[in-house]
Amino acid sequence: MVTKNKDRGLALPAPSPAWLILPGLLVLFFLFLWPLSQMIIRSFTDPELGLGNYQRFFTTSSAVRSLLTTMKVSLAATLICAVIGYIYAYTMAGASTAVRRLLMAAIVLPMGINLLVRTFALQAILRDTGVINQALMGIGLITEPLPLIRNQFAVAVGIVSMQLPFMVLPVFSTMVKIDQNLLLAGKGLGATPARVFFDIYFPLSLPGVLAGSLIVFVSSLGFYVVPALLGSGNDQFLSELVFFWVRGRGQFGYGSAMGAILLVLTLGTLLVASRFIGIDKAIVQSTKGE
Repeated sequence: MVTKNKDRGLALPAPSPAWLILPGLLVLFFLFLWPLSQMIIRSFTDPELGLGNYQRFFTTSSAVRSLLTTMKVSLAATLICAVIGYIYAYTMAGASTAVRRLLMAAIVLPMGINLLVRTFALQAILRDTGVINQALMGIGLITEPLPLIRNQFAVAVGIVSMQLPFMVLPVFSTMVKIDQNLLLAGKGLGATPARVFFDIYFPLSLPGVLAGSLIVFVSSLGFYVVPALLGSGNDQFLSELVFFWVRGRGQFGYGSAMGAILLVLTLGTLLVASRFIGIDKAIVQSTKGE
């Protein structure tokens, strides 16, 4: 494409729109792709060339247990978020405008509070001398504190509290775009409210659930602060092991191999979700309401 100079009648090349994405590509390369490639290379070359770091990981029971713990707790937190988030979003979708705004504020405003602050607040609630145990002991329901902290339960609770908005928002976005005429048609044909919900409403809202589940699960895999402060040393997340071996022991190659494994797990989840359950289409539908 060319433009003409009105004064001189010269044809000048018009700037290509492709140049507009160059700054973003440079930022992406230097802040993400370059460090990531260095991590992967280091996992194969430090302390020596080969697959030694990966062999060490998969032959170490504590490392494999940490990987399984990461996947198990992340999956459990995702399922809990899906149940709670769906009920919350369903309540929002059927509420009046004022109540909907109040519920939206309740789920969004806590996101502005630092994650570390919220995690310390959960410590105060879940610990042996925390609010829950003190209240239960005060009314005589228990005689000794319940083990609510320093275990996988506490980590799951922490992840759910941090990730719930990312489940509620896509589910709610999908629900408000459901054509109400379809529900009325189902009722008009004699379907019971339960039948209308399970045959019409739930399938139409499922893209939001799938999109939210993917966001919660993938982001939960890399959590560090929550499992470090609420978990125990016996049930470490893989991110905690990476920190331990890199910062504590200075074994960058081994830590890089763990990071690469976590990366493969994340990308594998995205690939499986895209290939078998069409999560890419679900995300588009949850945002566009198609």
